[in-house]
Amino acid sequence: MRFDTRLVHSGQRPSPGTGDIVPPIHVATTYDRFAQEPLRHFYSRGENPTREALEECLASLEDARSCAVFSSGQAAATTMLSVLTPGQRVVSSDDVYGGTYALFGTLGRFGIQVDYADLTDPAEVRRALATDTAMVWVETPSNPLLKITDVAEISRLAHARGAVVVVDNTFASPALQRPLALGADVSLYSTTKFIAGHADVLGGALVCDDEALHAGFVEHRTVTGGVPGGLDCYLVHRGVKTLSLRVTRQTVTARSIAEELCEHPAVTEVCYPGLPSHPQYRLAGRQMSGPGSIISFRYRSDPEKLMARTQLFACAVSLGGVRSLIECPALMTHRPIPRAVRHAAGITDDLIRLSIGIEDPADLLEDLTTALEGDS
Repeated sequence: MRFDTRLVHSGQRPSPGTGDIVPPIHVATTYDRFAQEPLRHFYSRGENPTREALEECLASLEDARSCAVFSSGQAAATTMLSVLTPGQRVVSSDDVYGGTYALFGTLGRFGIQVDYADLTDPAEVRRALATDTAMVWVETPSNPLLKITDVAEISRLAHARGAVVVVDNTFASPALQRPLALGADVSLYSTTKFIAGHADVLGGALVCDDEALHAGFVEHRTVTGGVPGGLDCYLVHRGVKTLSLRVTRQTVTARSIAEELCEHPAVTEVCYPGLPSHPQYRLAGRQMSGPGSIISFRYRSDPEKLMARTQLFACAVSLGGVRSLIECPALMTHRPIPRAVRHAAGITDDLIRLSIGIEDPADLLEDLTTALEGDS
């Protein structure tokens, strides 16, 4: 099956005996062993049919052998880091999501070092990987500056040093980018975002081809309890069916808004991989099937006043849903990061991030333009 067909059909076989084309939601916490042949399910922290159907679907979207889903993206990230041992070292993109930065901050107590580098700079990559490295953590596009990292090249260099490569693919989704095909070991997702797409359910996922890694993820999830319930898995699986339709619409709208922002006098810089002015424009064109629907730009005036003036863009964190959102990373998603660290990475107080939804493009542009002109 091709990608769009897998979105609808993978993990969605009709139920035996009833023919339900939407499988039932399994909410049971435990299972009668004598009612099963063969014996597969014991306790829902370990096994759940609705969860397994979602995992089958998400694995198929990257032609992967395995997927483990979690109660949130942070639970997935925590599980990814569980493969590390004291004394090991992680190299990370330098403008990662604020929650990832906070999570990395907990690793010092376990004797694990995290070093940040601009992974779009070949010289920095060589310096960063000159020291023993166990894991390379890539965000591409990055949050919130939308830098694009060459996954194939990073994977080649990291694997030569024996490091595992994990790509946080949340901003692109498998509709636009498939890290495993580019050489990465693991694709990480906050399924809360584009995959579920409706801002009504939390979730996370780790997709990989390595059976040993996958077994470790499942064991860690079962022991620590970071499992999503049956209803959560159903909602994510329902959302994923329209992933291509949503992302296509969102990307077309985002490109047109980014182009308009470039001409606005209240905007000093636009960060969007679909613009020829983007430093990694050509790489994005090779590595991704589209530039996505997240736009960041620098605003000349007061971000809080701008965000208060929008009517269709809700001032809220998160992204990837059907409703458009606006936020200031320095004040919101990346606020936990020390100011000096934020600014060194380019996450300054004038930076605004947009998540484009599926509303009418003309309405979104009018709302944003009206808000931008509020100080004039």
